[in-house]
Amino acid sequence: MSAVAAAVQDRPRARVRTVVGAVVAAVLVNLVVYAVGRLAGGDFTFTRDDGRATVDAATVAGFTAVPLGAGLTLVGLLAHRLRWVPRVAAVVAPLLAVATILVMTVPVDLDAVSTATLATCHLTLVPVSLLAIRRLRR
Repeated sequence: MSAVAAAVQDRPRARVRTVVGAVVAAVLVNLVVYAVGRLAGGDFTFTRDDGRATVDAATVAGFTAVPLGAGLTLVGLLAHRLRWVPRVAAVVAPLLAVATILVMTVPVDLDAVSTATLATCHLTLVPVSLLAIRRLRR
């Protein structure tokens, strides 16, 4: 097998490694941010229709991994066919990270430390997603 053929064959693996690496990195960073928020006194409890609910570490991990993984997978699948997808994703990903703070975090009755911590978790997705999108563009 020629070097060119091997490189072409390895592209899907490289995309998978990029997506998985970005998701794992973001989850680990957000779990550290969450732990710091807990240590700073955040209780991460808010009111729902059926009572009180608490944001736990599993929720932080899931709300980090699922949307980031889905978005990056979509970019990875489309980027080599549609050259404009990574450029659009590089704009949409940060906008979604900030918008979800306004839609998901700010409206609930969390204490200030919990709100700041969860907002920071949303913002950590910006550099992670931009770096991953850049790698997927290649």
